[in-house]
Amino acid sequence: MALKAQIVYDCSDPDSLAKFYAEALHYKLQDPPEGFKSWEEALKAWNIPEEEWNAASAIIDPEGEGPRFYFQKMDTPKLGKNRLHIDIKASKGSQVSLEDRKEAVGTEVERLLKFGAKKQREWEEQGQYWVVMLDPDGNEFCVQ
Repeated sequence: MALKAQIVYDCSDPDSLAKFYAEALHYKLQDPPEGFKSWEEALKAWNIPEEEWNAASAIIDPEGEGPRFYFQKMDTPKLGKNRLHIDIKASKGSQVSLEDRKEAVGTEVERLLKFGAKKQREWEEQGQYWVVMLDPDGNEFCVQ
């Protein structure tokens, strides 16, 4: 049996962060359960109080290849640097020139800024180039 895993984010606004990463990773919000046209309809049917509707959200790879991402609401603040982060591949890595890599990374960084990311810093080291960014909840991720 194949091992299945998901990536879980503790965050302050699951809906917002799920929408951000759906855009960033070219994923989609997880469809509502069978028999429901929307999550709102499902939550109403399950008698979940409206103030709890943003307790969690999830995104999935529309191609079915990547892991599921689950976002759960936590009221505790993020205290420091992530111990784990996502790298978004924007270029073809060492197969292209450093100039082409920088251009591809720059294009992706600009796209992600429009969705609420913040650019933290650029790195160029031993022929490699990447940009460290923050998602809307302050979690670090890299674009390379």
